[in-house]
Amino acid sequence: MAQLELKGIVQRYGGHTVVDGVDFRLEAGRIACLLGPSGCGKTTLLRCIAGFEEIAGGEIVLRGETVSRPGRRIAPEQRRIGMVFQDYALFPHLTVEQNVAFGLGRRPGDEAQLRVRQLLATVGLHGQGGKYPHELSGGQQQRVALARALAPRPELILLDEPFSNLDVGLRERLSVEVREILKREGSTAIMVTHDQNEAFAMADEIGLMYEGRIQQWDVPYNLYHRPANRFVADFIGQGVLVEGTVGEGNSVAMELGTLVSDTPVECSESCTGCDCGCRVDILLRPDDIVHDDASPVQAEVLHKAFRGADILYTLRLASGTEVLSLVPSHHNHALGEKIGIRLDADHVIAFKKHDECSDAACEIQLEQRRAQPVTWAGSAG
Repeated sequence: MAQLELKGIVQRYGGHTVVDGVDFRLEAGRIACLLGPSGCGKTTLLRCIAGFEEIAGGEIVLRGETVSRPGRRIAPEQRRIGMVFQDYALFPHLTVEQNVAFGLGRRPGDEAQLRVRQLLATVGLHGQGGKYPHELSGGQQQRVALARALAPRPELILLDEPFSNLDVGLRERLSVEVREILKREGSTAIMVTHDQNEAFAMADEIGLMYEGRIQQWDVPYNLYHRPANRFVADFIGQGVLVEGTVGEGNSVAMELGTLVSDTPVECSESCTGCDCGCRVDILLRPDDIVHDDASPVQAEVLHKAFRGADILYTLRLASGTEVLSLVPSHHNHALGEKIGIRLDADHVIAFKKHDECSDAACEIQLEQRRAQPVTWAGSAG
């Protein structure tokens, strides 16, 4: 039995549909993330799961019990859900221990004190229980908020942009620490964020949302290497689309060279297969293009971004096409310099060129795919 299951969830504000037919299942002990740009519906969906809002359609099931459907909504306090807010929402007049114990309600004193001490140790705040929130750093306050949410051992933990008020370095470190804490507690959790680095650091599985729908629900690896459509490919990571032509033997020829797939090349959007001679756009990530002085393919350095161990180069090919390449930083080339590059890609991610998918059959297939709330990657590789 899934810990949480959403079935065709719809939410509207007036005539505007914010969440449009969302389905997913989350097993016990798993950490999921709703990822997407501002206004995509992810926070609204989290509020529906928490019980703060009624839904216009579908069903939310928690541990086999329907907690939301049109015309019926179990109150948030009866759902056994813990919530960690963006602004921590700690009580300033209570100590750290008192804030954490607040979530335990009227449990016996000794039992509550033991649970509080255990949680403070778990979140790395042993000995800090007598302090007040204003005496703590932002990262420490976030740990207190997490401990308070975990205290009553809820069925589900919801985290609403929990690291957005922290600086980048602390945000990345704390996201890893929070994941470890949730795993030690055996908690099931859903986090909302617009930051893919946080999502990758925290989540076992990610639902990428756009315009109220989940474009792809998948593990982080597949979102990056096997995006289901152009939006996922563009939103996740960095990359460019390079024109190619499908050839024999599951090959795709492009200006940079030829890629060969282990399986037939499929167009991830619209049409389900690509015939020999079909023109496609191939997704190339910065790590798919390798610096190689011996390569006959030359590219001009247009831009460079130093990242410590690596440099991200923007390169222009002979045709004028621009690509990205992540190169070890000891290869420090000047702007305007020509360098040798070659392909080193393990996956062939192809998208049908829009001008070749305008016939009625392609349009029907595209609409059918759009109608599916959860899309799994269909790319080769």
